[in-house]
Amino acid sequence: MKTGVKKLKVHVKKNDMVTVISGNDKGKSGKVLRVYPVKGRVIVEGVNIRKRHMRPTQSSPQGQIIEREFPVHASNVKKG
Repeated sequence: MKTGVKKLKVHVKKNDMVTVISGNDKGKSGKVLRVYPVKGRVIVEGVNIRKRHMRPTQSSPQGQIIEREFPVHASNVKKG
């Protein structure tokens, strides 16, 4: 880890059930899929869905648009 980078104490862990308390997805709930303690963010299942444009590859020659969860700040979620 880089020097000078401070880990934030995150009050939730992976597989915890949380509810979003602020932002566009306020009121939604889901399971924590991943925690980023250095950034103080968490990825919650079904929350903060964004579309990603994937470039063409050999397996999908036309490319595709996929929807996936993006991180939300840990202060915007609560357990329960």
